[in-house]
Amino acid sequence: MKRKIFFQRKTKETDIKIELNIDGKGKANVATGIPFLDHLLDNFAKHGLFDLKIKAKGDLEIDQHHTVEDIGICLGQAFKKALGDKKGINRAGYFVFPLDEALAVAAIDISGRAYSNFNCKFKKEKIGDLDSDLIKEFFLGFVRNLEATFHIRVLSGENEHHKAESIFKAFGKAMKIACSKDKRILKELPSTKGLI
Repeated sequence: MKRKIFFQRKTKETDIKIELNIDGKGKANVATGIPFLDHLLDNFAKHGLFDLKIKAKGDLEIDQHHTVEDIGICLGQAFKKALGDKKGINRAGYFVFPLDEALAVAAIDISGRAYSNFNCKFKKEKIGDLDSDLIKEFFLGFVRNLEATFHIRVLSGENEHHKAESIFKAFGKAMKIACSKDKRILKELPSTKGLI
């Protein structure tokens, strides 16, 4: 079964199109209208080996909130649909990613239960052109729509760019592990309940 999907969501505030191949090679083409967010999502795709295209139009003339949150929502929904019945997936993954002085830990469990624990404080309001507080909102939208438990912790870091980038690289690696299939359980759900 191919784990590829085209997903679109249009509201009065945003119009987002996503093409996702979970079993890709890390090729990304991201255009959100927020270049630093594009950079972070490029890193996510590269390190997760996901082929990812995102084209987003949002009401950036108001602010970035709707666009960033809705991209998280749409990406979570795209992964949920592309994973299908979830049989054979590892379900959980974690990664510790260093980027110079920054060190981020990401752990995810595609459990059917949405929870986000985002433990990082940014000192600046903006990183590049991205409102730094919206990184947390992106992940809230993502986990609620994938229905996953997600923990992010930045253990060290001074440079805001490094901290944000290490988060998204760790996120990509953790998702790659969680979405990967284990040939020993291809016809089974990774749950003692028999349900995710």
